Amino acid sequence: MSYRFLLGLFWCLSCLPLALLRGLGNILGRALYLAVKSRRKIGLTNLKLCFPEWPQGEHERVLKQHYQALCTCIFYYSKLWFGSKAQVESLVRREGFEHFTAVDTEHLIVLAPHFLGLDFGGVRHMVDHRGASMYSSAHDNAFDLMLLRGRSRFNQPLLIKRSEGIRGILRAIKQGVCFYYLPDQDLGPRESVFVPFFGIQTATVPGLSRLATMGKARVVPMITTLEKNGFVCRYYPAWENFPSDDVMADTARMNAFIEERVREHPSQYYWLHRRFKTRPEGEASLY
Repeated sequence: MSYRFLLGLFWCLSCLPLALLRGLGNILGRALYLAVKSRRKIGLTNLKLCFPEWPQGEHERVLKQHYQALCTCIFYYSKLWFGSKAQVESLVRREGFEHFTAVDTEHLIVLAPHFLGLDFGGVRHMVDHRGASMYSSAHDNAFDLMLLRGRSRFNQPLLIKRSEGIRGILRAIKQGVCFYYLPDQDLGPRESVFVPFFGIQTATVPGLSRLATMGKARVVPMITTLEKNGFVCRYYPAWENFPSDDVMADTARMNAFIEERVREHPSQYYWLHRRFKTRPEGEASLY
């Protein structure tokens, strides 16, 4: 699928009402749940690992909701990418924004785990605040290019290639540009430490603690979820006593916070990533 075709398709979708886009998302979500067996298996494995206490059938029910929410977000990207500033502000409602403004004169990292609405919260934040984020330059498919275009819409954000490493991030933080940090993917053993996540030793990048230390930055968590009439972007109080002098403890604290939010919104976390792929030496694959 070419970039130009995708551009035209999402421009056309942006003209449709939200209710219709949500209906299309529900239909596509049900279809993909049935059609893409490999991803369904990953999602169910993740949910069963994290919620072993759920009764029979609950993991399937939540994963079906997840697929429907994911596909709804895909259709809603049309509004995010082509809607006016006022439309984006209306699409994404903010809660707890006072937690950000209370520390916005300091160096800041906005902690944004992989909930389905993370792009919506990020773009909404950049409507009236300049920000920076990292992207992978290894992918150049049409949808990734559209994501990059959408993230660039407002306030000239700094988009830093992952290949540039930590220097570009620290430069942005020290310039007073808040860094939008997506922490919770399995990037392999070289970049990770093992700390608990839902009681499982999970390969986790310890970058939050290190960036906060080197950039002398405060951490403000932000979670964006799909709701009935759009999205809610929730800001949480800046963490106190962070970073500490213990990188492992800081990274475990981050995972514990993410776990709490996942328990509040279990269908909204991105379950189709093999989050537990990297295992401690000698431990069998969970997939």
